[in-house]
Amino acid sequence: MIEVTEQARKELDTYFEGKNPGTIRIYLAAGCGGSRLMPALDESGPDDNTYEVSGYTFCVNKELIAQTSTITIDFSHMGFSVDSAVPLSSGGGCCGGSSCGSGSSCGSGGGSCCGGSSH
Repeated sequence: MIEVTEQARKELDTYFEGKNPGTIRIYLAAGCGGSRLMPALDESGPDDNTYEVSGYTFCVNKELIAQTSTITIDFSHMGFSVDSAVPLSSGGGCCGGSSCGSGSSCGSGGGSCCGGSSH
C-alpha cells in the first residue's frame, strides 16, 4: 500500500502542472549509506504492483512491497522522502549485497545495485 501526505501531493501537483505525470516507480536504492526507497518516473512491468493514489499512478516491485508493507511519500524542506512501515536492511555498507532478495535492483530494468539505479 502507498500513502501520499498532503504536502507531498501538493508538491507533485505543482511539479506536474501542465504535464503528464506518467507512472512513478518506488524502488530500492543501495549505496554506502545503506538501502533507501526512492521515486523515479518509469513504466510499470509484470513484476510490479500498481497503485492509484491522490491522482497519481505508482508502481512498486512485488517483492519489494512484500518487504516494506505500507510506503509513505512525504515532502519537507529537504525534498521528497519515501519511508517504509518496516525498516529496511542496511545491507552492511557500500554494495553490501542487499536489494530485494533476488539479486536485482527491484526496477524493471534489472541490473546491479551499486552506483544507483537506471531509473
